[in-house]
Amino acid sequence: MAPYEPEKDTSEAGELRAGRRKAARYAVPIAVAGVAAATIGLVPALATSGDPDLPKVTAQELIEKIAASDTRQLSGNVKISTDLGLPSMGGMAGGFGGGGGADRGEDGEDKGSAADPKSKLMELASGTHTLRVAADGPDKQKVSVLGDASEYSVIHNGDEVWAYDSASNEAYHATEKGASSEKGSSSEKGDKGGLKGHDGELPATPADFAEQALKAVDDTTSVKVDGTAQVAGRDAYRLVIKPKQSGSTVGQITVAVDEKTGTPLKFTLTPASGGAAVVDAGFTKVDFDKPSASTFDFTPPEGTKVTEADEYGKEGRDFRDKGGKDGQEFDKGDLNEPRIIGEGWSTIAELKLPGGQGLPTAGSGDVPPDAQKLLDSLGDQVDGKFGSGTVFSTRLINALVTDDGTVYVGAVTKDALVKAANDAH
Repeated sequence: MAPYEPEKDTSEAGELRAGRRKAARYAVPIAVAGVAAATIGLVPALATSGDPDLPKVTAQELIEKIAASDTRQLSGNVKISTDLGLPSMGGMAGGFGGGGGADRGEDGEDKGSAADPKSKLMELASGTHTLRVAADGPDKQKVSVLGDASEYSVIHNGDEVWAYDSASNEAYHATEKGASSEKGSSSEKGDKGGLKGHDGELPATPADFAEQALKAVDDTTSVKVDGTAQVAGRDAYRLVIKPKQSGSTVGQITVAVDEKTGTPLKFTLTPASGGAAVVDAGFTKVDFDKPSASTFDFTPPEGTKVTEADEYGKEGRDFRDKGGKDGQEFDKGDLNEPRIIGEGWSTIAELKLPGGQGLPTAGSGDVPPDAQKLLDSLGDQVDGKFGSGTVFSTRLINALVTDDGTVYVGAVTKDALVKAANDAH
């Protein structure tokens, strides 16, 4: 295996930041429509093999290689594993936002669709999933989530976006008319056909995760090339990103970068606490040839229940903006912008819950005793200058909810959250 440059000191941070800004604009073009992507990593441990002997590169050169990559066409399979330390969401997804209707009107009538991409987000939040992906530029992408005896697909072809759930035989249809005038087309924005969707975006390939990780590269970050690997039969460099700061729950991020194309082939996020990866995403098979045009064709099978996005939004919007059966609207003014504490990997967001109240406490009578016992078991009780509160923890993201309704959240330890709350008082 070829030798590699040692880790660079902070004097090179400016160059690294310049490179990652370019890389942040890079994304492999696999569209997943209709999902607000704010959260979750998707992709499991993917076997790698071999130590190919590749030309020596520095971290800066490898970041520039990612930025310069112009992968617009590909197809293949991606394995996704997510282990946040939470129970599987598959069985609860229907109750929280999908599976036979994500929204109901005031009369209780089902107004949603099991095929609405938002209804699948919870299911992808934990466990292992296999995706089949294909892309041909910014206007043609397809992602299919493969089940044991079913398949869920999102297809973007020009102005048309279809989502189809074979298990329920339901389809969700949206058009992107006016998207270029309202938000700017993908070509106007200079992106390479990333995971732009009808309502947002959902990470579906290692490149999507790598894009977010590269945005975090600054003076608080260690970046180096650490060996080589083979992923999906292709030679790749291993780019390792680590926080320099204490208090972060992120141990390190490893990105396997295709030696020939600069495309990220595998992404692994390991927590500082050790153990299995929180997110491990990688191709098991990949082909950079142009997919067949028929890949992006879709016609609902006979008997399919089709929900139009415009109709769905019009029927459900009023109810979603209400505060309950009495029709009281939520005060959107209570949802304040978060205050950012710290920088880099130790960043914490502070915000206020609507109404300025924290979680119900034992003896308050706000919730039944059994529900209160469950709520208490989900978090750790803490106190300090700020008063008292509860810390809810995953293997990556932790949140402190104080009794006065202040929330401190970040990819930081419980102690870091308590310190931030104390420092604010």
